[in-house]
Amino acid sequence: MITFKKVKLCFLLIFVLVNILYIAPCYSLSSREDLFKNALDLSSGGKFNLALQEWDRYLDSYPDDAAGLSNRGNVRLVLGDIEGSIDDQNNAINLNPNEIDPYINRGIAEEALGLWSQAKKDYMFVISQDSQNFSALYNLANVEGSTSQWEKARDLFSKASVYNPGFAMARSSMALVDYQLGNIEESEKELKKLIRRYPTFVDARAAYTALNWSKGESGQAESNWVAVSELDPRYSDEEWLKTIRRWPPKPIEDLMHFIDLK
Repeated sequence: MITFKKVKLCFLLIFVLVNILYIAPCYSLSSREDLFKNALDLSSGGKFNLALQEWDRYLDSYPDDAAGLSNRGNVRLVLGDIEGSIDDQNNAINLNPNEIDPYINRGIAEEALGLWSQAKKDYMFVISQDSQNFSALYNLANVEGSTSQWEKARDLFSKASVYNPGFAMARSSMALVDYQLGNIEESEKELKKLIRRYPTFVDARAAYTALNWSKGESGQAESNWVAVSELDPRYSDEEWLKTIRRWPPKPIEDLMHFIDLK
């Protein structure tokens, strides 16, 4: 079986822009590799509706390609077909049980359904095969946080950031968990580092806004919030913070109090 490169779509950060195109491709593709590459390029480019059509086309001809199934499952997840996504990942795993990416992808889909124990099992399997897999560590940390296991979540976010020092969201999530646990000095130190290194990183600025407000530093909170409002207005949405971004409850409460000027 020919295996081509896979694409990973980062959903837990949940910051994927779906670009819907209505114009069909105007070229013809003949070889297996060309078909796969075209579908992969559409997926990577965020053209998910077209990508789904191309993955369907590819898999009609090559139904036993595990990489194709896993990639189509990712696209299905973005388009809201969570059960279809899990089906594709299941089939990819059945075809190639030693490949770890479909387990991560299935775990992400399971998280979308709130199936925490199933997602945890998938991430734990990946970590058993690759203890430094920062994607699995980060996603497992999110699962632990979703079940209020904050100490475990903090440890996993820390490991994910150690194995991938440029993983800013893992570091921001770790700082948010420190905030939840009352480790305010550690949280503030990490958030300041992130903002200094990534001035437009909105998650850290929003977290720092909440922390500033909790400490009575209203002027600094207002200053950070100006940047947040311009960069990503979703951070004013309490439900989005709870269910999509999945911040811990204490930072959410403080940020909502700031927004409501309580």
